[in-house]
Amino acid sequence: MVGTSARIESISSAVNGKEVTDVRFGVVPEPVPAVVKSEDGAAAVNGGPEEQKREIVLGRNIHTSSFSVTEPDADDDSTGDKEAYMASVLARYRKTLTDRTKYHLGYPYNLDFDYGALTQLQHFSINNLGDPFIESNYGVHSRQFEVGVLDWFARLWDIEKDEYWGYITNCGTEGNLHGILVGREVFPEGILYASKESHYSVFKAARMYRMECEKVGTLLTGEIDCADFKVKLLANKDKPAIINVNIGTTVKGAVDDLDLVIKTLEDCGFSHDRFYIHCDGALFGLMMPFVKRAPKVTFKKPIGSVSVSGHKFVGCPMPCGVQLTRLEHINALSRNVEYLASRDATIMGSRNGHAPLFLWYTLNRKGYKGFQKEVQKCLRNAHYLKDRLISAGISAMLNELSSTVVFERPKDEEFVRKWQLACERNMAHVVVMPSVTVDKLDHFLDELVKARSIWYKDENVKPPCLASDIGRGNCCCPQHRVIS
Repeated sequence: MVGTSARIESISSAVNGKEVTDVRFGVVPEPVPAVVKSEDGAAAVNGGPEEQKREIVLGRNIHTSSFSVTEPDADDDSTGDKEAYMASVLARYRKTLTDRTKYHLGYPYNLDFDYGALTQLQHFSINNLGDPFIESNYGVHSRQFEVGVLDWFARLWDIEKDEYWGYITNCGTEGNLHGILVGREVFPEGILYASKESHYSVFKAARMYRMECEKVGTLLTGEIDCADFKVKLLANKDKPAIINVNIGTTVKGAVDDLDLVIKTLEDCGFSHDRFYIHCDGALFGLMMPFVKRAPKVTFKKPIGSVSVSGHKFVGCPMPCGVQLTRLEHINALSRNVEYLASRDATIMGSRNGHAPLFLWYTLNRKGYKGFQKEVQKCLRNAHYLKDRLISAGISAMLNELSSTVVFERPKDEEFVRKWQLACERNMAHVVVMPSVTVDKLDHFLDELVKARSIWYKDENVKPPCLASDIGRGNCCCPQHRVIS
């Protein structure tokens, strides 16, 4: 008989030519991974004016720390060894999740939630396959919750119930894939325009759909440069325009000026029946309606679709999102499916039926006032972080409508991994979510300041210059600190 201790298999890997095993945690210690060359010829590490290939650090190879799946022994039912082994693995994994949650700052996920009331529904295989508005033959679904959530977002974005179509997606990327697909179906010969700081899923959509795509330049803030947009539009006046408008860019949290985008289209001779606008509001699409003086994203303007993520600001425990478009556009995609006794115009067939329950539960608990309170808290804490960074002599920027604080990339990749920071070129960022407290920010800042005193104790080693990324006024490198 193989005992439980023997079942906790040693996971070994050659690290620097030696076999290294850690049975306690089931992971293999390993150095910072090797680097690969960037595809886009990003700015130099030292922030100089010259352009060169930047080396990108990839994450760890999970094969060195994966948990293998093994066949049960014949006597497992009587010994219980397999159950004991799996319980120990899950217990250690839970401890890992608890620890990593403490040091989560770089990605836009709200980790402050409690869905204990929904555990009673986890025993059901809930699947909302097909059209959310047409019931299928599969009866274990949550369409009544899904449509309730969609109606809530329809009110938020000013479109009547009989004028919209939408569904709860499996992630924010699916919302972008669907919105751009609708635009492509409305204008098969259209050209996709997106700023170079758009989410990578937008350019993935262009590749998937074999669409002609124009990357538009951006301002220092990260928002679309409408002067460059105009040049590209005028060069392609004979083809309809499909535009991705960012309601919060991935790295800088910049919000594209929707009104100026529309005016630029009109000034270039594009009537409303010759363009389609998809608004990618993954994070800020749900925050902006609760920010005073923020421009409105609304279907009263000539937009075609809006998408947001449900696992970001809302705080769902699994990836999901909401995609809304005009009902008049969806017929080009929708097909009857006899097998389902329903219609389908979604990207995926089967869809997570639990996600609508989590969204419905949160929207009911918090409501407009609850979200407004959380948005104000996020913006207040973001300003606190930015001000403390600047006072510590660390380059930092915060866009007006954003809770994403961009700052100098830490020199040590282990520090980056510990705090799970998202980095690009010489920049890193912290996305201040409702779960990010002032105490957590203070802990992070104290560690960063202490680490920088070690990284830059040699006067010949200097912090990177961020002037070309966030502007001279926000750069605290030795050169620009002297100038300012």
